[in-house]
Amino acid sequence: MDISVVIPVYNEEENLTELFSRLCASMDAIGKSWEVIFINDGSRDRSGEILRNFYETRPDVVKIIDFNGNFGQHTAIIAGFERTKGDVVVTLDADLQNPPEEIKKLIDKIDEGCDAVGGYRKEREDTAMRRYASKLVNFMRERMTSIRMSDQGCMLRAYKRKIVDAIVSTNERSMFIPALAYTFASNPADVEVEHAARRAGESKYSLYKLIRLNFDLITGFTLVPLQIFTILGFLASIGSLCLVAILLIRRFFIVGSEAEGVFTLFAVLFFLISLTMIGIGLIGEYVGRIYQVVQARPKYILKETIGFDGK
Repeated sequence: MDISVVIPVYNEEENLTELFSRLCASMDAIGKSWEVIFINDGSRDRSGEILRNFYETRPDVVKIIDFNGNFGQHTAIIAGFERTKGDVVVTLDADLQNPPEEIKKLIDKIDEGCDAVGGYRKEREDTAMRRYASKLVNFMRERMTSIRMSDQGCMLRAYKRKIVDAIVSTNERSMFIPALAYTFASNPADVEVEHAARRAGESKYSLYKLIRLNFDLITGFTLVPLQIFTILGFLASIGSLCLVAILLIRRFFIVGSEAEGVFTLFAVLFFLISLTMIGIGLIGEYVGRIYQVVQARPKYILKETIGFDGK
């Protein structure tokens, strides 16, 4: 198998028919053997039924993984990675914002010798809030990690088989696949791809999920946040000692007993408490990742698979 396309699906019934038609046309035109693995991530609409119709139409290329519930986009992609056969594996969203016709650009880049190729969106057709939030997260990631990606939010990506195997071999529960692939790649690259506005349905990423995803990115690839808070803790301790020294000097040698500075002390105290709370939450993120691994629970539960090994 030359190319495997992995597509997670969650409540995308309005986009699937057009997606499949355009995907088949573009992949057949490339002229290489290919397969597409759809992962139905607990959809509550007709997505599962539509995917089965695709299998009846093209059993030579279509394979389906049906989850027992909603386990998340990246978990769905891992399930697809575990069952791919292609020398090159492409990830694609089901919402048609990344046109399937752009897959050829990634394949051409792989053929040039790259082992991980990411798409970066030419003109993002998203809300202003999503665009500015993405810029902020990209800025933080570049400052805190060694990962350099032009567009970490674009899931139109292609990986060589060795990169996919390395990702699958990890035992992480919360992972950011594009960043993980970058750490394993020896010759990564980016290519410009088109980006379209969502034609139907709504985004599956709420504000909380976006924040959660970026916490996974930061805590999964760097200890810099912990180190920053350690430094802040030292600075706060030094500042507190200086403040205590000043207050003692004022108390015994300059002013004597006074009560006017109590509100200043409260302000400093509240600041230090809030800093401590943030630090505790950050430590909790790292400990939580360890806790998820120690639990050793399955990453997902299958309802059924279609098209694998003749089934």
